[in-house]
Amino acid sequence: MQRINYAQQSPELLKKFAAFNLALKESTIEESILDLVTLRASQLNGCGFCVDMHVKEAKIHGERELRLHHVAVWRESTLFAPRERAALAWTEIVTKLPEQGVPDDIYERVRGQLSEKEISDLTFAIVAINGWNRLSVAFKTVPGSADALYGLDKAGLK
Repeated sequence: MQRINYAQQSPELLKKFAAFNLALKESTIEESILDLVTLRASQLNGCGFCVDMHVKEAKIHGERELRLHHVAVWRESTLFAPRERAALAWTEIVTKLPEQGVPDDIYERVRGQLSEKEISDLTFAIVAINGWNRLSVAFKTVPGSADALYGLDKAGLK
């Protein structure tokens, strides 16, 4: 059961955060990578609501089901291109943030696949999904509870 409805309790903050999130649609990072990134961060953060949502969004956007299953094991999977691997690696390190910070070798590997602008845009996308994850985990947002609102019922997943 959801603890509180943060949309009702903090509507102005939600509106501004949603606008920030909407601005990410204009970023240099393609939708297919954003789908992978939001799913992976949500998996790492244990956010059931967001995992559910981003699987459905990716499916609606045309992502293959097997790739969605492989996001959790992307290092071992052969289904991801180098650019996608770079985005997933950056997502993990920025989401987990080790005590010593982001290691130079990981940055350099990512920099080999993404421009500085793309890394910057991707990092903002990671910041956004981590924020949504924290809201949903803290307030126990129920997976699937917003499907009709967001049109996620079109994914054909139950």
